[in-house]
Amino acid sequence: MASICQIGIAQFEDGKLVNEWSSLVSPEDYFDPINVGIHGINEADIRDAPTFPEVYEQLHNLLADTVTVSHSHFDRVSVGRSIAKHSLKPIMTEWLDSARVVRRAWDECARKGYGLANVCKIIGYEFDHHDALEDAKACGYVLLAAIEKTGISLEQWQSKVTMPIGLSTSSSGRSGTSEKIKREGNPEGEFYGEILVFTGALIIPRREAADLASTVGCTVASSVTKKTTMLVVGDQEELRGINGTSINRGN
Repeated sequence: MASICQIGIAQFEDGKLVNEWSSLVSPEDYFDPINVGIHGINEADIRDAPTFPEVYEQLHNLLADTVTVSHSHFDRVSVGRSIAKHSLKPIMTEWLDSARVVRRAWDECARKGYGLANVCKIIGYEFDHHDALEDAKACGYVLLAAIEKTGISLEQWQSKVTMPIGLSTSSSGRSGTSEKIKREGNPEGEFYGEILVFTGALIIPRREAADLASTVGCTVASSVTKKTTMLVVGDQEELRGINGTSINRGN
């Protein structure tokens, strides 16, 4: 994720687009044909492009002391890893994941359909997907649409996106095996990327266990699938007709 070939930034003030900046970037790395097929940028395009350290000062000036919106954690991680790779000073900015906003603002996008292209269709915004600047502008307009739809301010969204998407669950007594609990993992957590499933009866409500797991980064699923990477087994006395299951990690 430290291989960046294009950066685009769209600045908004008082709900309006006030500035645009973009640059191709030489990643000084191999171009994967799969990625080229997505964004259309190849080695010839970036032959004379600046490297990441050469655009860092401009990037720092635009992002420092602001709220930086990106759709998913990808941009945040890519910028952070590129900064670390070149031993540059971290940029003090508050990252906000617009995908997490969307999942809480639109009920139909809570579990699926929260990709940037689909959300832009919902709000009626047309853009050229997979161009860095176009994606940046789209993130801004998606956030503005969410604020208008919900009445929740930017400052409120910054805290709301850290809260689990609520489900109706039982919170008293021992947590049984029929309770269907799902949580998305905190991208800042140590175990982000793990897919966890609880089985058996737990000594704390399953809702609470799921909240704790999501806080450290685990995505909590309701049942075991081929994507499951972690299995937490509770009291087996309440289980009937269940065979032992072996889970292999996918990485």
